[in-house]
Amino acid sequence: MAKTFDVVVLGAGPGGYIAAIRAAQLGKKVAIIEADKLGGVCLNRGCIPTKALLKSAHSVHEVADLKSLGINVDFKGLDGAVAVKRANDIAGNMSKGIAFLMKKNKIEVISGKGVFKSAKVLEVTDTAGKKEEVSGANIIIATGAKYRSFPGLEHDGKRLIGAWEALKLEQLPKSIGIVGAGAIGMEFAYFWNAFGVEVHIFEMQKNLLPIEDTEVSVEVEKHYKKYGIKLSLGIEGITAKNNGKDVTFTVTEGGKKVDHKFEMGLIAVGMTGNLEGYGLDKAGVETDKGFIKVTNMYETTAKGVYAIGDVSGPPLLAHAASHEGIVAVEHMLGLHPHAIDKMNIAGCTYCQPQVASVGYTERALKEQKIEYKVGKVPFMANGKAIASNEKDGFIKVLTGKHGELLGAHIVGTHATELIHEYILFRTMEGIDEEIFATIHPHPTLGEFLGEAVLAAKGRALNI
Repeated sequence: MAKTFDVVVLGAGPGGYIAAIRAAQLGKKVAIIEADKLGGVCLNRGCIPTKALLKSAHSVHEVADLKSLGINVDFKGLDGAVAVKRANDIAGNMSKGIAFLMKKNKIEVISGKGVFKSAKVLEVTDTAGKKEEVSGANIIIATGAKYRSFPGLEHDGKRLIGAWEALKLEQLPKSIGIVGAGAIGMEFAYFWNAFGVEVHIFEMQKNLLPIEDTEVSVEVEKHYKKYGIKLSLGIEGITAKNNGKDVTFTVTEGGKKVDHKFEMGLIAVGMTGNLEGYGLDKAGVETDKGFIKVTNMYETTAKGVYAIGDVSGPPLLAHAASHEGIVAVEHMLGLHPHAIDKMNIAGCTYCQPQVASVGYTERALKEQKIEYKVGKVPFMANGKAIASNEKDGFIKVLTGKHGELLGAHIVGTHATELIHEYILFRTMEGIDEEIFATIHPHPTLGEFLGEAVLAAKGRALNI
């Protein structure tokens, strides 16, 4: 006999476990199926451990600045193994926290690989090979994503690695080439460089972080060059080969092929939905271009079956997955949640300087011929930033003809913490006059959030 539940969630990442909790809060009998560790890639091999590594990297740069603050210290060296172990220990401890939340909310955790037998039934096989059937009136697919690869850029898990293998590298290489200048490539480049690894980034687009506003990308490039990270941008093609003792990147630039040798290579060219091996066809779930097809409420082509998070398509972000889980659960249980406006989902990159953005880039506004004004304020004009020795970067806003916030872009030490006000501003469909009427505490970095909007209207007071 199959175990029967109101809601069954396949995958316990940040989308899956949040969806399970929301369903339990609404009084439903809930199960969550996970073949690996609770918390998914984000907690165990992504968001959390990488931020722990970046804390170590940022501390290296902070130590270098201590003398200017009147603090004399002896720097005895770096230990990448300790930094990596700390990152993985943090992930392990937080996974236990997810287990506590499942128990607190009376959610049954079923360990194993879940495969659809029909749109209402999953067969779960545990590590010992034991099988059981689990039935759900509603089922949520939250299986996440896997590495994307291209011909000539395949991961081998040894010298040509992806982010998950990178997190396990206690013995850091002397040199590494990174293919891809998105968030993953940029964050690992920052950590490895700080810990003495020779780093070279290769990107086919003209800028680092190519989806960000161009001025933001240029600002980050300036700092990466200062760190000594080599950049090859706007390349025409690249292949990578593990030669047993090292890795050779063959790069096409200006029509010519040039070889670059490294001890290892990181391939960070994006992710695609984790679709194979789950029996989606037996459930009547259709896919398109590497992701599951969903409505704006995250229901698939099979009634009562939903898909959330990375497996349902961009943006592949943990915070998006969590909110999608809430929307899916509330919809399936007869509530009326608002559809998610993906333009209000912020993107964050945690290198230094950090980058955070929401809404349109200036490039996109020009392409779409949307009228806008620019307000830009540098942190070097902010008293708190100067006092805290955090004066790199700027805040840039793009406002519309009615004072609405079309886009916001922050590059600086605390960018990912500062972006929230602008997200709320866009979500509430605010206009600039409401920010003008908001008294921002002084001295803070955040007071320049208002200053940037003032600047867009020609009313800046501090620059």
